[in-house]
Amino acid sequence: MTRTRPADPDPSTQRDPATADDPARQDFPAESVRATYDTVAEPYADQFADELDRKPFDRALVDGFAALVRAGGDPAPVADLGCGPAHTTRYLADLGLPVVGVDLSPQMVRVARRRYPGLDLREGTILDLDLPAGSVAGVLALYSVIHLPRPVLPTALAEFHRVLRPGGTLLLSFHAGTGTLHQDTWFDRPVSVDGHLFDPDDVAAALTGVGFEVQAQVRRRPWPDIEVPTERAYLLARRPAT
Repeated sequence: MTRTRPADPDPSTQRDPATADDPARQDFPAESVRATYDTVAEPYADQFADELDRKPFDRALVDGFAALVRAGGDPAPVADLGCGPAHTTRYLADLGLPVVGVDLSPQMVRVARRRYPGLDLREGTILDLDLPAGSVAGVLALYSVIHLPRPVLPTALAEFHRVLRPGGTLLLSFHAGTGTLHQDTWFDRPVSVDGHLFDPDDVAAALTGVGFEVQAQVRRRPWPDIEVPTERAYLLARRPAT
């Protein structure tokens, strides 16, 4: 595999400076989230390396996302945002898509680079992506928004919209419901992180609010014995072509 540089931006889709200074970003506890994933990077990568092999429904959704991107005929890469140890990034690359993976945790990125040295993997935050506007043909965001407080979610969705080319596809997943789950131990290691549950209709409305067209909404129960017992939600959306 070779590294793929995102295409040059369309000047008409550059970030609004007011959006770049969005105060909602200050409400995201980036340091605690980063520290949590740095702490569990190695066991996390071991556990989830074959995740898509054990979750055929999720794999089918990722396959469908890849097919939609290919059908658009756009040679720009796709972005796997919140890629973790990059097992899904690698899966997209194996499907023949140029892809860049981005994760908040530097240790996750180091683990991912060691496991998949041919991939383009970068440290970064989904609230302020170091990607040009209109530079990617698709955005895959599997559970990458779950640590965002609810007021911060639209900022991330606006970033997804910004980096997508017109006509580009987004596949977003998260834990469905209400409330917040706190975790202070993970893989027998001390951590401190909150996971937020979102109402799928609220997320769909937020996507529409930042300019997406929502095309599909799917919910499923957790897989027994391999997932925490929360319902999963998936939203497929598109940045309008015009």
